[in-house]
Amino acid sequence: MSACLPSVYPLIQAPMAGAQDHRMAAAVCRAGGLGSLPAAMWTATQLAGEIEALRALTDAPFNVNFFTHEMPPPDEAVKARWQHRLQDYYRHWGVTADSAPVPLRRPFAAEQLEVLQQYRPAVVSFHFGLPQAGLMRAVKDTGAQVLASATTVAEAQWLADHGADVVIAQGSEAGGHRATFLGSDMATQTGLFALLPQVADAVPVPVVATGGIADERGIRAALALGASAVQLGTAYLLCHESLIGGVHRTALSAAAGAVAAETAISNVFSGKPARGLVNTLMRDLGCLNEDVAPFPYAAAATAALRSAAEAQGDSSFTPLWSGQNPHGCRAISAYDLTRDLCGCFEG
Repeated sequence: MSACLPSVYPLIQAPMAGAQDHRMAAAVCRAGGLGSLPAAMWTATQLAGEIEALRALTDAPFNVNFFTHEMPPPDEAVKARWQHRLQDYYRHWGVTADSAPVPLRRPFAAEQLEVLQQYRPAVVSFHFGLPQAGLMRAVKDTGAQVLASATTVAEAQWLADHGADVVIAQGSEAGGHRATFLGSDMATQTGLFALLPQVADAVPVPVVATGGIADERGIRAALALGASAVQLGTAYLLCHESLIGGVHRTALSAAAGAVAAETAISNVFSGKPARGLVNTLMRDLGCLNEDVAPFPYAAAATAALRSAAEAQGDSSFTPLWSGQNPHGCRAISAYDLTRDLCGCFEG
């Protein structure tokens, strides 16, 4: 067992909502890593089904991940402003703002807790902070080890003070949503190898490193700087078990083979800052746009545009999530990738 995880190796496959399900998690678990289920977009019934499907494939420990964002009240004026900003695109693609409804990402709540109480996964992780105190106590009462992500030293200390057993230090290089929950200034975001040793020195719990780690070199460097384990997400996006669409695969394959990938942190897809490969919408509107509706409402306005464009092989409105270092992406099984990455723990 690894020092801070109930897995053979100290490696976590990052939970990636919309990009994977139990099949990727199971493959990673079978290879000795800690596979993760991304529950942020699933109903309680869907989550239960995914856990059962995972357990049918492996009896290894796994992680279930939730978002803990606050749901702002719907604001019709803000919604109208965001849709107005996109009007030219709607006309060009012949769609309307509401023609492709999408499920809202909802924060961890009592319904999800009931699933955890029934299935008792070994690890539960949270993004955007921690659930309110009562829910947090109930999660820990299931016996789960609680992990949570921090993007600053202050966030790491807050998490440790409020019951997190392990802190995930998320460097600015990481793909997908920033885990920020204390403050919102993206200009203050820190790269992993500056953030990691500061967090390791500041908290009394083990620290997991994530962001820009793509191969054994990155893993060794993170461990040398104080990490007890590592978490990789982008590296798994081209694996056979990945659920990303064709335009995302094409863009990511090109980035993986390029000398340097062009990524940026943007709020135009979901309403929260998240890192992805730069595309048309990001260039046209600016990566951080004040007209964007807040998370999780923003995505509904671009869903129809994304669907219409992707049907023609166009990635202009697709969130092409990727970290700054996609060079570890390979079109192989998640099992084989995990085994290759974990070779550095054996020699």
